[in-house]
Amino acid sequence: MQVSINVNGEQRSHEVEPRLLLVHFLRDVLGLTGTNVGCDTSSCGACTVHLDGEAVKSCTVLAAQADGLAVKTIEGMADADGTLHPMQRSFQENHGLQCGFCTPGMVMAATSLLEENANPTEREVREGIEGNLCRCTGYHNIVQAILAAAAEGGRR
Repeated sequence: MQVSINVNGEQRSHEVEPRLLLVHFLRDVLGLTGTNVGCDTSSCGACTVHLDGEAVKSCTVLAAQADGLAVKTIEGMADADGTLHPMQRSFQENHGLQCGFCTPGMVMAATSLLEENANPTEREVREGIEGNLCRCTGYHNIVQAILAAAAEGGRR
């Protein structure tokens, strides 16, 4: 079937199998490999993207379900000139990553959280990212990065 999806501000149309997951469309068809496949069971959040402005785990959405919608991936967060999104910059400045595998999904979930709650408490941040797993850290620096981004008005 033919799908047409606005990905990071660019309309992309492709023929896909009806059962193709959005995460595989992004990675395998479009070559946007920043969206990671961590578990294929929706447990880890490494595949989190924004679908029409809402954070979703792209391993739970068919590409066909995204037809006609807008998807933003980690590749679409920075400005065209390479200037990092405030959340990306905060993760960098606050050491909110170690191996980096979970980072794209964490950044996408965190930016969605700040769109819904511009001034979250530490508890609200922890609850807001509970669907995203990091196997390297105790989440302290991730939470601090999100709180720092919020304090600086980390939305765009």
